Amino acid sequence: MYQTPEHLIALNKANFEAALRFAGVALEGAERLIDLQLRTVKSALNDGLESAKLLSGVRDFEQLAALKDTLVQPSVEKANAYAKQVYDVATATQSDLGRLVEEQVTEFNKQVISALDQIVKTAPAGSEVGIAAMKQTLAAVNSGFDNMTKVAKQMGEATQNNIEVVANQTIEAAKKAKKAA
Repeated sequence: MYQTPEHLIALNKANFEAALRFAGVALEGAERLIDLQLRTVKSALNDGLESAKLLSGVRDFEQLAALKDTLVQPSVEKANAYAKQVYDVATATQSDLGRLVEEQVTEFNKQVISALDQIVKTAPAGSEVGIAAMKQTLAAVNSGFDNMTKVAKQMGEATQNNIEVVANQTIEAAKKAKKAA
């Protein structure tokens, strides 16, 4: 089947725009992650300065023991919060990229179906069976892609739940250790 130059130009333009959208999503994710890291570093520096000020005022071991408990708990909570935020940024970026891939697959499928319909119009009699088989194969591939996407989403949700459980358990363990001390 011959494709006109206009059709090829439109196809190249669509592919270029899709590549730009992918790059944009990736850059937005990187920007969110860098912003998070900068905020975390600033917070850590401020916390370090505050800790140094508090440590400089310690006069005996009892004050040091009490201060240790005061400093450890917020650090554990902030570390867990940071890990969750990094995971959230990565998950959001992955979700956006996944949506773009789904859009591209859907558009590709439309183009393949359209091309098959064009072939049917010019194909010799009796080739309908072969084209129908190709359409069924395409439908099976799409079904497999849909199933794979659903499984990936379920795995992402399960991972998110596990991370939240571990973070909460870590915070609770730190609180219990503080009370026990």
